[in-house]
Amino acid sequence: MSAEVAVLVPPVAGRGRARAVTADVLAALGRAGLAPRVLPAATRARAEAEAAAAVAAGAAAVVAVGGDGAAHAALQAVAGTPTPLAVVPAGTGNDLARALGLPADPVAAARAAAGDLRAGRSRTVDAGRAGGRWWATVLCCGFDAAVTERADRLRWPRGPRRYDLAVLAELARLRPREVTLELDGRPRTLPVTLVAVGNTAWYGGGLPVCPGADCGDGLLDVTVVGPVSRRELVRTRPRLAAGAHLTHPAVTVHRVARVGLAGEPGLAAWADGEPVGALPVTAECVPGALRVVGAGV
Repeated sequence: MSAEVAVLVPPVAGRGRARAVTADVLAALGRAGLAPRVLPAATRARAEAEAAAAVAAGAAAVVAVGGDGAAHAALQAVAGTPTPLAVVPAGTGNDLARALGLPADPVAAARAAAGDLRAGRSRTVDAGRAGGRWWATVLCCGFDAAVTERADRLRWPRGPRRYDLAVLAELARLRPREVTLELDGRPRTLPVTLVAVGNTAWYGGGLPVCPGADCGDGLLDVTVVGPVSRRELVRTRPRLAAGAHLTHPAVTVHRVARVGLAGEPGLAAWADGEPVGALPVTAECVPGALRVVGAGV
C-alpha cells in the first residue's frame, strides 16, 4: 500500500501560486508511489489542527505547499516528532526553502521529497521555540517586525516588492525602542532599531539578516541594530541585501542558545513571517527538533 502524505496548501499562499501548482505537485507525489491527501486549510488554526491530526494518524510526512507561512503551519505539527516536513516552495518569500537548499521549482521539490521518503532518507535540523510556537527561519522585533506586519496586510504588489513598500511606509515611524536582551542568562538593556534572531540566515524574501546562522549548530545568531537615522537605514539596506551589514558600527552579533526579549508596550515578535506575540518573549534553539526531506542528506 502507498504511504500516505498529508499535503497542506493554504489558499492565500503565494497570492494563489500555491493553489495553481498543487495539481502538478500531487501528480509528482503520486507518480513516486505516494498517496497524497490534501488537508483543509482555510485558516491558519484549521491548517495547524489538520496537520496535527494527520501526524497523529501516522502520515508519512507533511508536505507544505507555499511559502514560509505554510511551512510554519506544518512545523507546529511535525517539530519534535519523527514525522518529516517537506517544503514545496510556492510562496512569497520561500526563505526556509532557500536555507535548506531545496529546488526552486515546486514540482522538482516535490520529486526530491518523494525520493527521500521512498528511500527512507531525511535530514535533521534545529528549530526555534518561542511563545509556545515552533519556528524555523528568523524571529524579529522592532523595525523589521513592523515591516513584516505591514507587508502581511498589503495586497499589492506581489512578491518581495511588498517588503520594499512596507519598509518605506515604516520609515516614517522609525525611532529607537528600548529593549532588554537576555543572552544565555546575561541581561542588557539598550536602544535598538531592530533585533533579528536567526536559526537560518534569511528573511523577507532573501535578505540575509543573520548570514552566519546555521540550522545545524544548536545555536541562534542574534543580529542587533542599534539607533540609526532614517537616511542611514536606507543607505545600509543594500549592505543587508548583500549580507555585508555586520561591519556597520551600529550592528552587533551574538551567538546563543537562548535569548529573552522584553521591551516597551507595542513591541511584538514575529517569526517565519507569522505573529508570535507581544513582548516579553523567550526564544530558544531546540537542536535536531525537525526532520526534513528533499533537502539532501
